[in-house]
Amino acid sequence: MLTVVWDVDDVLNDLMYQWFVYAWLPEHSNCRTTYAGLTCNPPHDVLGVERSEYLSSMDNFRRTERACKMAPNSEVLAWFREQGHGFRHVALTARPLETAPDVAHWVMLHFGAWIRCFGVVPTRMDEGVPVYDRNKGEYLSWLGRGDVLVDDSTDNIVQAESLGMKTLQAAQPWNNSKLTISALLRQLSQMAGES
Repeated sequence: MLTVVWDVDDVLNDLMYQWFVYAWLPEHSNCRTTYAGLTCNPPHDVLGVERSEYLSSMDNFRRTERACKMAPNSEVLAWFREQGHGFRHVALTARPLETAPDVAHWVMLHFGAWIRCFGVVPTRMDEGVPVYDRNKGEYLSWLGRGDVLVDDSTDNIVQAESLGMKTLQAAQPWNNSKLTISALLRQLSQMAGES
């Protein structure tokens, strides 16, 4: 049985879109960038602001009720209901440690019937917090159990491939992937038959 490692934000949910529409745009009425125009992640350069301003806005949004109650990606959830039992699943996110409890709850609430393992690679940690892994590649190397990584970050995809993992990159404005969620899930289903 293959073990699939799932990125959470912008794969299992649409965090960046939600943040952009419900946090950034209302606070920046003069913003002329569209979601499709967010061609890098983090998108501070595209938005014409300092990285710290973007990070502060995103971190604040992650703590809102809207973020904590985001609907999961409906196609992904339907796939889990139909085919999730044919795989083992791990959720792996990279985000500030103080926002991890909310997203862990969110993952277990929506995907807990299938996802039994939750990992976090903390970003921007406070002094004194131990650093076990600096990126998802290091976490995956330590874990040693993942067969397939599903992620939207090109860096994470490259790291996983260097470990010999299969990868599926969900298309987002900030990457070059053309793999829609529907196509990604079809490919994932085919991998079960190939293993």
